[in-house]
Amino acid sequence: MAIDLSPKLAKRVYGGDGGAYYAWSPSELPMLREGNIGASKLALEKNGFALPRYSDSSKVAYVLQGQGVAGIVLPESEEKVIAIKKGDAIALPFGVVTWWYNKEDTELVVLFLGDTSKAHKAGEFTDFFLTGSNGVFTGFSTEFVSRAWDLEENVVKTLVGNQSANGIVKLQEGFKLPEAKKEHREGLALNCEEAPLDVDIKDGGRVVVLNTKNLPLVGEVGLGADLVRLDGSAMCSPGFSCDSALQVTYFVRGSGRVQVVGVDGKRVLETTVKGGNLFIVPRFYVVSKIADPDGLEWFSIITTPNPIFTHLAGRTSVWKALSPEVLQASFNVGSDVEKHFRSKRTSDAIFFPPPN
Repeated sequence: MAIDLSPKLAKRVYGGDGGAYYAWSPSELPMLREGNIGASKLALEKNGFALPRYSDSSKVAYVLQGQGVAGIVLPESEEKVIAIKKGDAIALPFGVVTWWYNKEDTELVVLFLGDTSKAHKAGEFTDFFLTGSNGVFTGFSTEFVSRAWDLEENVVKTLVGNQSANGIVKLQEGFKLPEAKKEHREGLALNCEEAPLDVDIKDGGRVVVLNTKNLPLVGEVGLGADLVRLDGSAMCSPGFSCDSALQVTYFVRGSGRVQVVGVDGKRVLETTVKGGNLFIVPRFYVVSKIADPDGLEWFSIITTPNPIFTHLAGRTSVWKALSPEVLQASFNVGSDVEKHFRSKRTSDAIFFPPPN
């Protein structure tokens, strides 16, 4: 039976006054389970505080909206506190403990995409909270915690029992959390909206690629990522990942059309997409996108830290590399048609502006 590739929206899992946590379910988006990929979003209201937690999956976090503060503790390291804002990408390897805070009026929204191949459930993240009603220490007896922390049992009961919320709380106005330090960002985060462009095509689109060169920590995460902004009515060249990687795409804003072609030249997906949609392209399938007049922006992770793509249009496409005789024989056409075909799309562009 064919797998449903239709884009899906995230659904609320838990939350309260401080914000909410949303996730995509493998039951609704089967490619999550097939590809061992997890996807979720954290949305914090003003003074919303996401309690410290660690996950069973390595991830890339991407700030979709707002600004705030994140605390990050890598294994056997000291806490690093960084300022985060829209466009920031943060690599989160296994074992990292994080907390997130929003002190601004604008909602802070963070997207998480990652690898669940070693997770408890394929296609889903499982977070382990250090505090709160479902914190790991609520499961230990008071005796065990008392001995571990070298504290009196009445103090342990206060520490473990006072935080009755689950996952996200709303702090009182004026509560002071640690201030972010600029030097802590080094090697942890990269702002994709301010980074040098890897591709910039006039009236076509722009790309920033996240890899081990500009954010070495993605090597530990085992994922690459990119931010793509497609101009109004422009097209992204048909292409595929040639190193067997999966591409997981979250549409940040705008709208457009997507086609995906799979085995035996069968079109397996033709749909419209909009901001908030998530979809996954299976290995080696060919995908192309055309933006609506308002443009289309997406953030993707690729299941390798240094992805390689093959494009099927433009000067760098495989068509330009093949000899004229091979094209004539393959298409069953004469040299005049082959020359006309080869004369088109002679730039290095992977984005094509709308026809005049």
